[in-house]
Amino acid sequence: METDFLLNPIGFVRSPLKQLEAAPMQGSEGAPAAWLDLKQPFAAGLAGLAVGDEIIVITWFHHARRETLQVHPRDDTTRPLTGVFATRSPGRPNPLGLHPVTILAIDGSSIKVGPLEAIDGTPVVDIKPALE
Repeated sequence: METDFLLNPIGFVRSPLKQLEAAPMQGSEGAPAAWLDLKQPFAAGLAGLAVGDEIIVITWFHHARRETLQVHPRDDTTRPLTGVFATRSPGRPNPLGLHPVTILAIDGSSIKVGPLEAIDGTPVVDIKPALE
């Protein structure tokens, strides 16, 4: 059984959010629109997507701490420590971000989506259609 995995980004987030401190915890909490710039070999994978589609963007939180196993939910120290698997904390052993967004524009190998709380330069691991 394989124990290690290699994830290669298909692209990167281009966002006005440049610092972690500026990013809301969830997209629905005031996050801006951002572009997903896909590497050219993956552009063909956008076929079938259209403006207005709801998608899930999967990112790799490259600044997240991977040894974190317990957190105070939403960084609120009045709340008890909780296991990361019971939270949406970015700090976790495999820091994957799941972002439900709407496609706002498509331009070649780039798609504008929103709202997206990921900061500029965040690696994009995958894109999937949202289920109804």
